[in-house]
Amino acid sequence: MMTMTQVETTVHYDNGYEEEYMLQEDEWDRDMLLDPAWEQQQRKTFTAWCNSHLRKAGTQIENIEEDFRNGLKLMLLLEVISGERLPKPDRGKMRFHKIANVNKALEFITSKGVKLVSIGAEEIVDGNVKMTLGMIWTIILRFAIQDISVEETSAKEGLLLWCQRKTAPYRNVNVQNFHVSWKDGLAFCALIHRHRPDLLDYSKLNKDDPMGNLNLAFDIAEKHLDIPKMLDAEDIINTPKPDERAIMTYVSCFYHAFAGAEQAETAANRICKVLGVNQENEKMMEEYERLASELLEWIRRTTPWLENRTPEKTMVEMQRKLEDFRDYRRQHKPPKVQEKCQLEINFNTLQTKLRISNRPAFMPSEGKMVSDIASAWQGLEQAEKGYEEWLLTEIRRLERLDHLAEKFRQKATNHENWASGKELILSQKDYETATLTEIRALLRKHEAFESDLAAHQDRVEQIAAIAQELNELDYHDVAAVNQRCQSICDLWDKLGTLTQKRRESLERTEKLLETIDQLFLEFAKRSAPFNNWMEGAMEDLQDMFIVHTTEEVQVKKLVPQRDGALQEEMARQHAHERLRRQFAAQANLIGPWIQARMEEIGRCSLEIGGTLEDQMTQLKQFEHVIVAYKPNVDKLEGDHQLIQESLVFDNKHTNYTMEHIRVGWELLLTTIARTINEIETQILTRDAKGISQQQMNEFRSSFNHFDRGEVEFARIMMLVDANATGIVSFQSFIDFMTRETADTDTAEQVVASFRILATDKPYILVDELRRELPPEQAEYCIMRMPPYAGPGAPPGALDYTAFSTALYGESDL
Repeated sequence: MMTMTQVETTVHYDNGYEEEYMLQEDEWDRDMLLDPAWEQQQRKTFTAWCNSHLRKAGTQIENIEEDFRNGLKLMLLLEVISGERLPKPDRGKMRFHKIANVNKALEFITSKGVKLVSIGAEEIVDGNVKMTLGMIWTIILRFAIQDISVEETSAKEGLLLWCQRKTAPYRNVNVQNFHVSWKDGLAFCALIHRHRPDLLDYSKLNKDDPMGNLNLAFDIAEKHLDIPKMLDAEDIINTPKPDERAIMTYVSCFYHAFAGAEQAETAANRICKVLGVNQENEKMMEEYERLASELLEWIRRTTPWLENRTPEKTMVEMQRKLEDFRDYRRQHKPPKVQEKCQLEINFNTLQTKLRISNRPAFMPSEGKMVSDIASAWQGLEQAEKGYEEWLLTEIRRLERLDHLAEKFRQKATNHENWASGKELILSQKDYETATLTEIRALLRKHEAFESDLAAHQDRVEQIAAIAQELNELDYHDVAAVNQRCQSICDLWDKLGTLTQKRRESLERTEKLLETIDQLFLEFAKRSAPFNNWMEGAMEDLQDMFIVHTTEEVQVKKLVPQRDGALQEEMARQHAHERLRRQFAAQANLIGPWIQARMEEIGRCSLEIGGTLEDQMTQLKQFEHVIVAYKPNVDKLEGDHQLIQESLVFDNKHTNYTMEHIRVGWELLLTTIARTINEIETQILTRDAKGISQQQMNEFRSSFNHFDRGEVEFARIMMLVDANATGIVSFQSFIDFMTRETADTDTAEQVVASFRILATDKPYILVDELRRELPPEQAEYCIMRMPPYAGPGAPPGALDYTAFSTALYGESDL
C-alpha cells in the first residue's frame, strides 16, 4: 500500500467559489493506516451505492478497486447517474485502452465543474484502493450531495441541515454530524418516520438498542424505500467514530428517496421566499408613492406662496410675512428636506433590492419619478431664492415710508398750527375804523407777516415734495396725505390772496387817511395840545407791535428734546452692534463646524480599510454628533430673529448669513443620511452576492482611482451610465463588477416550483395553494393569479405561469 502524507482533491465549481474536500485528510490517513475499519465501511457503502445505480443498466460490481480498472463500468456508472452519453469506450484489453477509458471518465467528471487533483487514470487502472475510493467519493459528492440545497445552505451543510430539520421533533435525536450522531440508529428511524410514519412506530424504539434500531432502519429502507443496505450495524456500533463519508452517502439516499415530498417543500419555500420579497418590495413601492404624493402636494401648495411678491401695506403686516417665512425655514421646510432625502434613500434601497432579487427596476407612476420630485423641489427653491431679500427690501421701503409719513405729519401739523387763525386775521376789516397812525402800524405789522409768509414758502414746498415722494413710493395711506397736502396748498393760496388784498386795502386806507390828515394839518398847527396828545397815543399803540419772537422760545424747548432723541438712537445702535457680534461669534463657529463634518463624511466614504460594518458604526457616530449639535443652530436662529426684528440688515463681523447656515445644515443632514444608505445598500449587495471584504476593498480602490482616460473605463461607463449623465455611483460600479455572481431566483424557477405543487399540471387550484402554502402567501397568490385559459382546465383553475412571469415583469404600481 502506498504511503502518502496527504492527497488532496479540490472540487472547483463553475459559480466562482470552491470547496476543498480532502481525499485523505491527516486524520483519515492516520486512522486508515492504524485501523482499516473506515476503509472497510467505505468499500461496502461505496460498492452498494454504485450498484444501486449500475443495476439500472443491468450490471453490478463485486470488488470496487478491481471492477473499475478497465474504465468500462466507471463510464457506465457516470452515464446512469448523469443521464448523459459519454464518448464511446475503447474495447481493447491492453493497459493503454484501460487508461484511455478511465481518462474519458475523469474528463467527464472534470467537465461537470470538478477539478481533480492527484487522481490519475494510472492509479485507478493499477487498482489503488485509496485513489479509487477517493474518486468514487468525488462522484458521490458531485452527483448525490452537491446539488442538495436547504434554505441558504447546500451540499454537505445542506444535507446536515435537512437532517436536523427533519429529526428536530424526535426525542433522543440530536444530529450534529455524520458520524457519532447516527450510532444508536434513532436518527435513521426518525428520518423514515418523518416521511413514512406508516412504516415504523417510533414511540416503541429504545435508545439502548442500537443494533435493533439500525437493523430496523436498514431493513425498512431496503424493503420499502428501494435503498440498498450500504452499512452494517455491527460496523457502526463497534467503530468509535463511524466513517463520515459512508454515513453521508447512505443518508443522501434517504434525501433523494424522499425527494418528491422534499421537492414540494422546497418549492413551497422558494415560492414563499419569492412572494415575501415581492410583498416587501410592493410595500416599499406603495410607501414611495404615498410619500412622493404628499411631498409633491406640499411643494404644489408652498411654491405659489413663495412666488407671491405682492407687498403688504404696513410694516406690521410685512414683518408678519417675515415671521411666516422664518417659521417656514425653521419649522416647515426642514422636515420636508428630510422627507425628500428619505424618499431618495427608500428609492435607492428598493432599486438595490430589486436588482439583487432579479426584478426589473421600479418605475413610479407618472409625475412621481425622483427626477420629477427633484424638478419640483428645484422650482420651490427657485421661488424661495430671493424671497427673504424681497421681504427685507420691502420692510426697508416701508420703514422709509413710515419715516417720510411721520415727517410729513410733523411738518404738516407745524404748518397747520402756524396757519391756524391767519385767514381770520387777514379777513379782518380793522383798518376801516383805524387812524392814519394805526393804519401805518397795521402796515408795518402786515409787512412782518408777509416776511413770515415768505419764509413759510419753503416749508409748504417741502410738505408738497414729501407728499410727492410718498405717492411715488406707493404709500398705503397716500389718499389722506394727498388730501391734507391739498388742504395745506389750498389754504396757502388763499392766505396769499388774502395777504395781497389786505395790503391793498391797508395802502388804500393809508392814502385816504393821509388826505384827511393834510386837511387837518392846519387845524393841527392851531391845536398843538391836541396834536401832542394824538402823537403820544400813536406811539403807545406802536409799542404793541415791536416783538414777534415766539420761535426763539420754541427752539429753546426743542434742543433738550433733540439731545434726548440722539442719546436714544446711540443706545439703539449699541444694542444693534451687540446683536451683530453675538450672531457673528456663533456663525463663525457653526459654519466651519458644518464644513469639517462634511469633509469627515467624505473621507469616511472613500476609506478602503475596515469592514462596511466599521464604516457604518463610524457614520452612525457622526450622525449622533450631528443631531446633538442642532441646539447650536436653533440658538443662532433665535439670534437671527432678534436681528431681523430690530431691522438690522448688515453684519460686517461675519461672511455667514443665516441662510448659508440653514442650507449647510440641511446639506449635512441629507449627506450623512445618504452616505449611511449607500453603506446599507452595499451591505445588502455584498450579502446577496457573497462578496468578501477584500473584494469590496478592491472595488472601492478601483472606483476611487479609476483612470478616466482608459479605454476600459469608457467601456464600463457605456454599461453603467447608459443615459450618459456622467455620474456613476459606487453602487452601480459594484453591480457592474458582480453582475454574474448573484444567486437569485428567476421566473423559470418559480414556474418550476409551482409546477411541482400543481403535480405537473399547467394550472393550479385554489385548494392546492391553500394546502401547500401558508395562509398569507396563499391568499396573495389567489388574489393576483389570473384564471387559466388553456384547454381542459376545471373551473377556478389559476395560471401560475402568467403570475410568475408578472412577478419578474413590470409592476402594476
